[in-house]
Amino acid sequence: SGSCCQSPTRAGYDSARSIGFAALVNVVICSNSLHISLHLSFLSFSRSLSLYRSGDYGTTYTKLNLMPGTTIIVTNFYICPSNKRKVILISSTINEREQMLFISTDEGASFQRQPLSFTLETLLFHPTEEDKLLAYSKEAKLYVSTDLGRKWTLLQERVTKDRVYCLQQVNPSPLCVFPGHLYVTCLIQNCSDKMVTAQFLGKIDHNSLSVQNDYIFVKVTTGNRTKHYISYRRNEFVQMRFPKYALPKDVQVVSTDENQVLLALQEWYQTDTYNLYESDPQGVYYSIILENVRSTKQPEENVLIDVLEVRGIKGVFLANQKEDGKVTTLITFNKGRDWEPLAPPTTDMNGKPVTCKQPDCHLHLHLRWADNPYVSGTVHTKDSAPGLIMGAGNLGSQLVEYKEEMYITSDSGRTWRQVFEEEHHILYLDHGGVIVAIKDTSIPLKILKFSVDEGHTWSVHNFTSTSVFVDGLLSEPGDETLVMTVFGHISYRSDWELVKVDFRQSFPRQCTEDDYDSWKLTNLQGEHCIMGQERTYRKRKESSLCIKGKSYTSALTAKPCQCTEKDFNCDYGFERAPSLKAEGDHCFPDFWHDPDAPPDNCHLGHTYESSTGYRKVVSNVCEGGTNKEQSAKQHSCPLLPPRGLQLGIKGQMLTVAPGDDITFVVHQEQGDTSSTRYQVDLWDGVRAIYENLTVTDEPIQHRYEKPGVYRVSVQAENSAGQDRATLYIQVTTPLQEVHLEVVPIAGRNQLVNLTAVVLPADANLTVFYWWIGDDLQPKLTLENSLLTRFPEEGEVSVTVQASNGRSTVQDSKTVRVYGEMESSVIPLSFSPNLDRFNPNIPEWREDVGRVVTKILVTGVPQDSLVTMVKPGLPTTAQLYVLPPEGVPAKRSVFVDKVHTLFHTYTQTHTSTQKIPVQQGCVYAVNRCAFTVEALHHGSLLRPEEDSLTRPWLRFRKLPGRNVYAQMHNEKEQEMTSPVNHSDDTQNIIQGEEFIDDDLDSQTLGNGGGTSTSLL
Repeated sequence: SGSCCQSPTRAGYDSARSIGFAALVNVVICSNSLHISLHLSFLSFSRSLSLYRSGDYGTTYTKLNLMPGTTIIVTNFYICPSNKRKVILISSTINEREQMLFISTDEGASFQRQPLSFTLETLLFHPTEEDKLLAYSKEAKLYVSTDLGRKWTLLQERVTKDRVYCLQQVNPSPLCVFPGHLYVTCLIQNCSDKMVTAQFLGKIDHNSLSVQNDYIFVKVTTGNRTKHYISYRRNEFVQMRFPKYALPKDVQVVSTDENQVLLALQEWYQTDTYNLYESDPQGVYYSIILENVRSTKQPEENVLIDVLEVRGIKGVFLANQKEDGKVTTLITFNKGRDWEPLAPPTTDMNGKPVTCKQPDCHLHLHLRWADNPYVSGTVHTKDSAPGLIMGAGNLGSQLVEYKEEMYITSDSGRTWRQVFEEEHHILYLDHGGVIVAIKDTSIPLKILKFSVDEGHTWSVHNFTSTSVFVDGLLSEPGDETLVMTVFGHISYRSDWELVKVDFRQSFPRQCTEDDYDSWKLTNLQGEHCIMGQERTYRKRKESSLCIKGKSYTSALTAKPCQCTEKDFNCDYGFERAPSLKAEGDHCFPDFWHDPDAPPDNCHLGHTYESSTGYRKVVSNVCEGGTNKEQSAKQHSCPLLPPRGLQLGIKGQMLTVAPGDDITFVVHQEQGDTSSTRYQVDLWDGVRAIYENLTVTDEPIQHRYEKPGVYRVSVQAENSAGQDRATLYIQVTTPLQEVHLEVVPIAGRNQLVNLTAVVLPADANLTVFYWWIGDDLQPKLTLENSLLTRFPEEGEVSVTVQASNGRSTVQDSKTVRVYGEMESSVIPLSFSPNLDRFNPNIPEWREDVGRVVTKILVTGVPQDSLVTMVKPGLPTTAQLYVLPPEGVPAKRSVFVDKVHTLFHTYTQTHTSTQKIPVQQGCVYAVNRCAFTVEALHHGSLLRPEEDSLTRPWLRFRKLPGRNVYAQMHNEKEQEMTSPVNHSDDTQNIIQGEEFIDDDLDSQTLGNGGGTSTSLL
């Protein structure tokens, strides 16, 4: 019958199974291959192209003539979620010239034909209003019907496939549509261009819009950086906050149940694994709960993450973790707070003891989804059968791909039993009261196995006299049924064979309360308080052969528990450190995170709480007891100076054509906005001042008529400080991203190298424009670097723009220029361990430089030190010493001491010292041993000076940090002359108040010289 068939989706299968009438399957055979396309209470054979309906669990069928005298092919079906009596079939004539709908309001007993004036691709029912439909055509047009598909109205054109959503929310019936690369909404009554509302300013990535429960996800990519945004309950979009250096390559949403987002994030260093993160209720702030979860790439760029939410018991997940090439299965009972390997069974399926003993051997399961929606995956769970899990896997130290023994648990993963030696497809009937298993094999079968006691014993049933190739299993209607259908074919050229299996005769009566026992949910440690409550469930006694039926409920009681430490997880910006035994199971702040810093939305007159490092596990219902969040400090929101002021153009690059309408967007990352004054200068005579509001509330629109370069600036100022953003607009005919690398300080007339790093790196034919100071005339280069000098002291702004004729991007830095700069730089290097974790991006270099500056103890005020980490590998840095503010640089005692420090250092260090950075601690520098070495640099030597004292760099031991350094000379055995300390340097060292006396020390220099303890 041609190529009309389409594979059903898993979502469609789940919807069909919830129909309130007997449903089997609608099968269409395309050409000579068998292909399942639909599943309703109908049966279709390719040779007769007839449609059959059964209303008695598949015992008898009635032939339906949808269109007498005309051969038609049904290609898809849809069921109304709010009234499952309403069903729509999509069909076409055999030559596909005419497409039509068949509409039923009586569970398929009768149909009304409705022709279509457009080529339909997909239908979408409204979630609550049963007669409202959206239709997406193959011409990328979106239509709406309010009368169950009888009349259609065009809503929008240029709509993206699979990105149309009908949402249920407080507002009346809004629809999310996605024309082009913009995300917009409109009401179903009027979706004209004027009535469309833009919910996200700017363009979003193609096919990035996703709606799941209360959350809407989009992403925006600029250069090689992607930002992810989320809308909670249809409110404004907020950027999702991952750990600062996660730098996600890909994000896959795993679950959005119970007011929380669980997602898998592939970080910049990962290839075939993802890290698992969980959010706060709004889906904004994310904390890691499991690292290195295995992933599998599927056709059409789909990615499968080895994480499975166990249905029936909230908070239970299975995951396969891949570390050092080995895959192991872990389970959590508290939504990712704690993970443990699965306990192996004590005996095999024959009752013989197994040799698998913990901790070297565990049970591991395959967590694959089935390609065929009519058979179970390798792990089978069900909402109506809580605690019952069946899966294929093996015992050992790791998961083995070719081993697929079958195991079962009836207590949600605490204990397991082996039931089969080969993988089987599983079907639960009557809320798990009957478990049906059919071997997963390519050979024809005639038997199935079933158990009525949760897999303790199994019976064999011959469901057919002739062996068939089994293609799927179905049970309808609902979870309480004891009737199932096995469908398949005798040969690849034969028609379909459907076999009805009815287990009702095995159960003579309905269950009563006396037929049930109770069981209490327990984790692997034997604890009953899980997710803040003790939960008790009912299970049928093994000796009771009765039907649970429609009225059966598995949950019995739920008793709240007192809160303990296990009910709290690490907050955003914190990580758990189980390896630090002395610290216990505590959460520590990441090195880039300041827990006491006010949030971005903290306004003067309000208060905020600094995080204790803990937050209660979402959906945990414990009461009283320990409250790890209660000790949070209350702070008054200070008047914050504006910081992170950014100026951009909405929807456009920095190069525009004359006469183009430009919308300038001002974004301020930190600081107060309500008490801040914004001065905008468009550089063509137009200026504006905004007060007591955020300039983003009133975007600045402008049009440049003449070609040229315009330096647009915005200055934000309040009594606490000011910030300024500058944007150079090239008005011509219209790269993506550029980072300016420049030393933070320089001497007057000193030769300085400016380097522009363009992303993507393979951009060619790029012209670089360099603005230095207030000079409007830039220097142009075809190389990405420029050597220059700063003739005047003070702060000098440096801006670079990179242009390839199609787009223009820029970056700016400020350089402090001083009159005297000789001997003011010490090169620093790190041990090779740090290179593994260096993503080679400016933000990482800035943060590491800040941390190094903070832990250095030199006798020089910390405000006068700047550490700059250089780009590239190996990781190296330079320590800059700045003259104090307000003191002349040439004649101050401070400068004399700096000269002494640097000159004596260069006199006494002629080789490189090895200083380690502890491996594996880079993402928690506050818990690392962070060590720095000073390298000899010939330009710092002054031949005319005599030998002076030897100064030492020291390292401050900060709370929560283990910091040390050793700076002995590798060639100390070659040194014969003792070294004496000058008075000045001795005063610097003795005056340092940050040295901890209890730290380990090491004698440096040769044995005859004066030694100094380094911290």
